[in-house]
Amino acid sequence: MQLPPLSLYIHIPWCIQKCPYCDFNSHAVKQGVPEQEYISHLLDDLNLDLAWVQGREIHSIFIGGGTPSVFSAAGIARLLAGVRSSVQLANACEISMEANPGTFEAERFAGYVAAGVTRFSIGVQSFQQQQLTALGRIHNSEEASRAARLAAELPLRSFNLDLMHGLPGQTLTDALADLQQAIALNPPHLSWYQLTIEPNTAFASRPPILPEDELLWEIQEQGHQLLLANGYQQYETSAYAKAGHACQHNLNYWRFGDYLGIGCGAHGKVTLADKQAVLRTTKVKHPKGYMDLSRPYLDEQRLVTADELPFEFFMNRFRLLEPCPVNDLTARTGLPVESVSAALQQASKLALIKQDEQHWQVTAKGARYLNDLLSLFI
Repeated sequence: MQLPPLSLYIHIPWCIQKCPYCDFNSHAVKQGVPEQEYISHLLDDLNLDLAWVQGREIHSIFIGGGTPSVFSAAGIARLLAGVRSSVQLANACEISMEANPGTFEAERFAGYVAAGVTRFSIGVQSFQQQQLTALGRIHNSEEASRAARLAAELPLRSFNLDLMHGLPGQTLTDALADLQQAIALNPPHLSWYQLTIEPNTAFASRPPILPEDELLWEIQEQGHQLLLANGYQQYETSAYAKAGHACQHNLNYWRFGDYLGIGCGAHGKVTLADKQAVLRTTKVKHPKGYMDLSRPYLDEQRLVTADELPFEFFMNRFRLLEPCPVNDLTARTGLPVESVSAALQQASKLALIKQDEQHWQVTAKGARYLNDLLSLFI
């Protein structure tokens, strides 16, 4: 088992308002954000994880939430300076940060770029006010467009617009109009994904009426063709990018790379080369508990068993449409290819993948029926 590239995920759990569809670990701001205190804890958390770096550089950083842009540019600068003092960043390290259009101000975001952020992911979700209201978003359509225009003017490597489809009462015309408006802003990357109702959300307790499956499929198909016609290539289940603008951090996830996770509820995955094992970690979820000095940041850690590894590997790898090198299975999991040959043969027989001696690749049918494909590895 070889050590794969290493990334760093940083979780900032606060947002202005909790959206009814959101099942992420986020908390609405009530009495201000303890920015400086939390940054100190993040850096202490990172220093306690340094043994898992195992001599590697950090390949990418993703600051997610919540809404990380509730932190000041000075705060993000302090955070990234502290990270650089603890770990070595690769020369081409991509540093991404999530932001909402309602908090997107030119001066502040220029400050984030000066601090080292190279990529923004802007949570637009829709350009239609009725949908934005239904989704609990605090921005309006013009703010969404303005945020994209400002991002295009900043000295960034790239930026992403996050857009949803399959929204309450949404028609095919509405969904494609949203997508066309996003494309018109010319973002280098578009995350375009279907709204799903997740447990323990406001939508789960009061479910809205969503489009029928047949309409959802039509939206997906026509939207896909529209994106291709405008120079975007699909490289992952819900991600489209122009050449050279795929999100490097997410690519490392899907290629079964390693990542340290710091902050409230952050997940990590690290390869222990000396033990020939994969370790998954979870940090304390609630901000009060996380910042309680009487307890550790690490809430849970567990070794992934050999029986679980095939599913975990392919659950990630088959989200990507690119060919997967056969050698990656053994390099990233320590498992021999023979251990999954029966499942792969069945997947090939069902036309869910295509394979040769060097590669496996999910087919269009496999991408559509991904859960069926992955069930073969359980």
